[in-house]
Amino acid sequence: MLIRPVAAAELPTLQDIERAAGEPFRSLGMAEIADDEPPTVEELDRYRRAGHAWVAVDDKDSPIAYLIADPLPDAHALHIEQVTVHPRAARRGVGRALIAYAADRAREEGATALTLTTFADVPWNAPYYARIGFRPLADAELTPALRDIRAHEAELDLDRWPRLCMRRDLTGAAVTPRTAP
Repeated sequence: MLIRPVAAAELPTLQDIERAAGEPFRSLGMAEIADDEPPTVEELDRYRRAGHAWVAVDDKDSPIAYLIADPLPDAHALHIEQVTVHPRAARRGVGRALIAYAADRAREEGATALTLTTFADVPWNAPYYARIGFRPLADAELTPALRDIRAHEAELDLDRWPRLCMRRDLTGAAVTPRTAP
């Protein structure tokens, strides 16, 4: 699997991936999540221009998954805003590879952790992240930036379902999958 920075022309494809990946939420009674519009092209482009938007691509160099992130200086972390895998590519380690790639980029930028917010009870959310080394953060551990992210999520009414912040400390050697030259 190849992971590389997203190209500007691929931003609409990321929206398509997001829409497709939302569909499984319907089976959990979370149709509002399935129906939620993906980030706009302009929002995605902000991550791309900042150097914090990456895609996993298939053997035809077409995106099958993406990850966007923001640095959180007060947490010494790179915050994963979104990691989304198209259902056709699910359960093949694509999300894990994107997260490993983001971890390596975070280390290069001097971050000591990855953070994210997620649904606590969705099997492919918090339980999955726990399996790959993330731990839930207690309220007392939230930095001001993480509190702001959670407040924004509450404004979007995402707190109708239990949510939490998670963190994975970055230790050890880089484990980047194959990347573009």
